[in-house]
Amino acid sequence: MSNRAKPAHRLVPMTGRDPEEPGRVSSPLELLFDLTFVVAVGTAASQLAEMLAGGHATQAITAFVLAMFAICVAWISFTWFASAFGTDDWLYRVLTMLQMIGVVVFALGLPAMFHSVEEGGRLELRAMVIGYVVMRIAMVLQWWRAARQSPSFHQVGMANIRWTVIAQAGWIVVGFVELPLAAVFTAFVVLAILELALPLLTQGGAGGTPWHPHHVAERYGLFAIITLGEGVVGTVASSGDLLGGPNGTDWSGNAVAVVVAGVGLTFGMWWVYFAVPFGDILARRRGRGYVFGYGHILLFMGIAGSGAGLHVAGLDLEHHSNLGPAAVVLSLAVPVGLYLLMVYLLHILLLTTADRLHLLLISLTLALLTVAVLLSTAGVPIAACLLVVMLAPYVTVIGYETIGHRHQQHMLKNLDSPGS
Repeated sequence: MSNRAKPAHRLVPMTGRDPEEPGRVSSPLELLFDLTFVVAVGTAASQLAEMLAGGHATQAITAFVLAMFAICVAWISFTWFASAFGTDDWLYRVLTMLQMIGVVVFALGLPAMFHSVEEGGRLELRAMVIGYVVMRIAMVLQWWRAARQSPSFHQVGMANIRWTVIAQAGWIVVGFVELPLAAVFTAFVVLAILELALPLLTQGGAGGTPWHPHHVAERYGLFAIITLGEGVVGTVASSGDLLGGPNGTDWSGNAVAVVVAGVGLTFGMWWVYFAVPFGDILARRRGRGYVFGYGHILLFMGIAGSGAGLHVAGLDLEHHSNLGPAAVVLSLAVPVGLYLLMVYLLHILLLTTADRLHLLLISLTLALLTVAVLLSTAGVPIAACLLVVMLAPYVTVIGYETIGHRHQQHMLKNLDSPGS
């Protein structure tokens, strides 16, 4: 066959990519893949906000954790595989499209799941399970190809196939078999542990495949950015109906405060995340890949929850909430605190060292969030309390820009020293 007759993205052997490949960046396909997850994250955050505003906090948080866990695990699975084996040929693209279809089906099933948790009856997971299984089966096919074409990774590939199929069989039972609610949640915990343990069962952590540290760090940073976009969405949802007047130009003090707090908080959270050189750390500590990868699940939950918290504040200011002032502020302060705690915790776990400056900064941050809640109980307007919450990430920003960056560089140099 002549070169002219060959497809542009013809099949290439899936033998593993160079983990030190220079200039490795996210591909357009990976960016497109992420956009489907924006829909899922946005739906979960919106449902969380509405249920929280309705006074169903326990049910809202339960459903949100279920949704975000599945979203993050599916995204993580693809991301690490793509870093190690991405070929970008036509078959790889088709299987990625199949996974994207699964993400959309999963997202379409989220409202029914949230509603069923709120009602307290049978947990409606069927559409979610179908979407999730489609996503994971697409990954099984990718691993099958890697196992066949890469002898050095055959055992890892077959182990991934075996355990992933077992987990999906469990999810199908949970989604389609009539089980008591307690049994469903017990099964969910067991299967969630299995999903988290997959890398340990198949490759002993994150060292069994040729993933690229800077590429992985970039992928996580990009997902953090699109999840932070929910903060902007939450700001718009919060302030849109607060604009009075026939032309929507009568800005109230509350509307201004919500816009400033929402955008300022999102910007501060972005600044904090990218103050940590995750790529440089992973290049020196490949053995910490598992901690980095799955530790981000709670971090992503905190980011998405912050966007939902801003939405809750807007619903309350529009008098569409059953929450008291303290609960409204808590709905934002808690996920913001979770996010900032996870950034610090990941920094400590990846570098295997704690810094007194970090302990001081996170203590001041949590104290500031506590002050915001206390102010709301003392009768201070919610809009003003949101501005106090907005300041929380800037404790870290100021600490890093003045002193922390030197501490961080010193820690990285210690990793390069012999015996570290």
